[in-house]
Amino acid sequence: GQPLGPRRLSLKPVPKLPNMEAFLHEALVKVKKQARGCLAPELCFQAVRAATQRPFAEGVRRERELFQVLLTSGQAQALQYAFFAERAVHRWAIPSGASWSSAAPQPVRTAAVIGLGTMGQGIVTSLVKANIPVVALEQDLEYLNKGRKAVMLLLEREAMKMQGGAQALDFHNPARLQFTVDLDLLRDVDLVIEAVFENMALKKEIFQKLSKICKPGALLCTNTSALNIDEIASATSRPQQVIGTHFFSPAHVMRLLEIIYGRHTSPTAIATAMQLAKALKKVGVVVGNCFGFVGNRMMFPYVQQAVFLLEEGSSPEAVDQVIEDFGFKIGPFRMSDLAGLDVGWRSRKDQGLTGPSVPAGTPARQRQGQRYSPLPDLLCEQGRFGQKTGQGWYRYQKAGGRTATPDPWLHNFLSQYRDTHRIKTRFIDQEEILERCLFSLINEGFAILAEGIASGPEHLD
Repeated sequence: GQPLGPRRLSLKPVPKLPNMEAFLHEALVKVKKQARGCLAPELCFQAVRAATQRPFAEGVRRERELFQVLLTSGQAQALQYAFFAERAVHRWAIPSGASWSSAAPQPVRTAAVIGLGTMGQGIVTSLVKANIPVVALEQDLEYLNKGRKAVMLLLEREAMKMQGGAQALDFHNPARLQFTVDLDLLRDVDLVIEAVFENMALKKEIFQKLSKICKPGALLCTNTSALNIDEIASATSRPQQVIGTHFFSPAHVMRLLEIIYGRHTSPTAIATAMQLAKALKKVGVVVGNCFGFVGNRMMFPYVQQAVFLLEEGSSPEAVDQVIEDFGFKIGPFRMSDLAGLDVGWRSRKDQGLTGPSVPAGTPARQRQGQRYSPLPDLLCEQGRFGQKTGQGWYRYQKAGGRTATPDPWLHNFLSQYRDTHRIKTRFIDQEEILERCLFSLINEGFAILAEGIASGPEHLD
């Protein structure tokens, strides 16, 4: 018996729920944690909150205001820039004149990965997910079994995230994934990725063997993070087939793939590596050959400033907090613990910056005429390599643990270090932490552009 006139939902009162305030507060905390440094999710939240507190017309007006704020914000411009930059890097060009438009890739039907440490495990997982059959190789059975266990665990986890689960990946099928200690099984693969640890002599020895065993057209890739591609290529009879494919840890998650060409690398090899990046659903960026290439070369001064800040009175958690609040997914110290402090230590030893090769009488905090901090070296000497040992810049619940907690031992260690070197502790504010870490990163980026190692600012970004 009611009239069937128009019923506008927007004119009805908004129902009041008893725990609304508590619920909204909880949601805001979650949003802030998930979207650190990002405006949009927080303003979306404010729009939803306005809808619960005001009449419809007012709520819509509020939403429009919030949208205007975002539309004209620096973050919107930055996100648009990032979107187009990510697409621009597909169009690569190198000084010799070769480019994406003239070079055609070779097909990659099968691949091999040498070395099943942290990086190798992630790379094998990425290849299996991309439906490329893989041969995974280690130097002996002990390492092979350890690596196989870790890879299987990663693949189980990935399969759980996918529709169709383990069947979709089919990684128990030896035609898809094979573990071996026999180099001869690499005779027919189209592409080999070497992922052993950062040691030039070891890498050259492997490439010399690959050069003899692999078929003539096979691409020989090295997952080095800093070593000279030309020197690695010099160990082979086919330097035009050698290229750097630098994955970032964890390799099955991180979307960036740095592709480094050497003096002799052929345009076909570059095109093939770019095609591989696409198959792995990664963003391939072509860069030139110098120590640390682009990613790590920019990372060195950034992490170095972070460590200098510790010397002067800050703490790992204070620095990480500022960088993460700014919007980085992970601060420099949590990142170092994740990647393993021993990796950088090994590299500094090879460069003669630390260890027995440093000339006697060198001041502890100076190397080659530059300011230097031995703090990371001292931690490594204590066997603190980060997550893998359960202790690094932070403490973890166990070796291989993921949850970082501030470590009183480290705070004590830092204050003793400052006493030893007579460094006066001072309070360092957020602004200084942000500027010193980020400006050093940006300045190094300009140096890389000036040297022509990267062909444009989009590639760096």
